[in-house]
Amino acid sequence: MDSGGTIRSLDPRVALAFAVVYVVWGSTYLAIRVVVASVPPAASAAVRFVSAGLLLLLIARVTGRTLTMPRCELRALALIALLLLVVGNGIVVWSEQFVPSGTAALIVATLPLWLAVLETVLPDGEHVPPMAWVGVVTGFVGLAILLWPKLAGGLSADLRGEAALLLAPLSWACGSLYSKRTTFTVSPLVATGWEMLLGGLMLAAIAAATGEFSHFAPTRAGWMALAYLVIFGSCIAFTAFVWLLQHVPAAKVATYAYVNPVIAVFLGWLLLDEPFSASMALGTPIIVAAVVLVTTAKMRREGGTATAQLNIARSGGAQCRATNTA
Repeated sequence: MDSGGTIRSLDPRVALAFAVVYVVWGSTYLAIRVVVASVPPAASAAVRFVSAGLLLLLIARVTGRTLTMPRCELRALALIALLLLVVGNGIVVWSEQFVPSGTAALIVATLPLWLAVLETVLPDGEHVPPMAWVGVVTGFVGLAILLWPKLAGGLSADLRGEAALLLAPLSWACGSLYSKRTTFTVSPLVATGWEMLLGGLMLAAIAAATGEFSHFAPTRAGWMALAYLVIFGSCIAFTAFVWLLQHVPAAKVATYAYVNPVIAVFLGWLLLDEPFSASMALGTPIIVAAVVLVTTAKMRREGGTATAQLNIARSGGAQCRATNTA
């Protein structure tokens, strides 16, 4: 560890944390695909986020963190949960009924591109470097190549999954930018726990209203994938991500944004026998390169601050998904 508190990259704890963030968040798309094969989308997402939220809040309580927060902050978290989890993640889960997990991951990976576009149009938005704009244009070219086989099919093509997925990173971008402009008095662990719980309850209301819970009958594989999403995807990987932000330069941590979709594509092909078409072979490196351009340009301008990355992390996965990610 250096004088600034940064741990050397060769530290085995750093390697383990990166492996968790890379592999776990990269595999959540595959797990979602397995879950929705036997569980309705809103119901599965509701169970995932209510369970994960309660688990994170329990961990926070056991470790001595304060769970209470002002009502204004809870209202802000509810809006963030709506944008990130209900709309963003909800769309991903719904779309994976029709779209391969690798394709879903690549479309969601365009989140940094949408962030750059929105920063430009917002009155108080940050300046987007020229190199980031090169990445934005490159990314949308890669996206067009990825979707070209279906786009070329015209009106006869079933594009509902892909069309819906384009809205997911846009909603995540809106939620991430709002989160970035909101101050919380509680720890990131507590804020994320409440966010997941609130988002899960909203998804549960949707599932109840649409009658999805009456069809909640997961297979054994579905239960295992759902448990994996709760424990590994929403809890362990997020904890590893926050730890990395505290001990490793944020520019290195940001590499998850371009490693995760590659892992998602590989796992979908390897374990679910998803097709790896010529359009995907060409579009994947272009999209990943675009994300690298946008992310590195942004990190250079911000001097390597970790704040923006932590805000994006609340999406799951980013994800995220944001998720960001997923």
